[in-house]
Amino acid sequence: MKKNIAEFLGTFWLVLGGCGSAVLAAAFPDVGIGLAGVSLAFGLTVLTIAYSLGPISGAHLNPAVTIGLWVGGRTATRDLVPYIISQVLGAIAAAAVLSVIATGNGSQLGDFAANGYGEHSPGGYSLTAALVTEFVMTFFFLLVILGSTDEKAPAGFAGIAIGLALTLIHLISIPVTNTSVNPARSISQAIFAGGWALSQLWVFIAAPVAGAIAGGLVYKYLRSE
Repeated sequence: MKKNIAEFLGTFWLVLGGCGSAVLAAAFPDVGIGLAGVSLAFGLTVLTIAYSLGPISGAHLNPAVTIGLWVGGRTATRDLVPYIISQVLGAIAAAAVLSVIATGNGSQLGDFAANGYGEHSPGGYSLTAALVTEFVMTFFFLLVILGSTDEKAPAGFAGIAIGLALTLIHLISIPVTNTSVNPARSISQAIFAGGWALSQLWVFIAAPVAGAIAGGLVYKYLRSE
């Protein structure tokens, strides 16, 4: 239960910090943090939780990561479903809090930093581009996670590598899909954005999970004797 609570809180922090920066601060008049700021915010959420709650649950914060780590032999089967449920619930709770804050000045939620493709892609990118982007970014994210937490990796630096990897992923892919690589993050925002976000949500569940599975399998192969 303590591990599940840690995953709930960690994913809450990721969505509140990352999506919160996109909704509240990215285009704030005159002093907006822009795409680079949002990218850094997502990375910082993972970095800070990795060092605070990582010792309790491993700080997965992402159903795709949990699945990829399970495929790679790093997560017990008994933790798989409880972790995913905790992550999704934490993300939804954070989106609920963010919705209250975001509408506190009379504004509408709008797209609410939801992930999308086609006309709902920030750069107008196609479904194919979205699928490829989410798959590839999650694939490499898992390689970084598995490699930096490997027993042969330098101790104590995994959180930095993983946080910076997520920052880089956002720097690359925000214009394409608003960057998911995390089904919990996508589900939580889509619930509140509704409409088109819910209809396109399958992409941001299927592609990250597929990329994570591929990453887990490839790293397991590379580390095999």
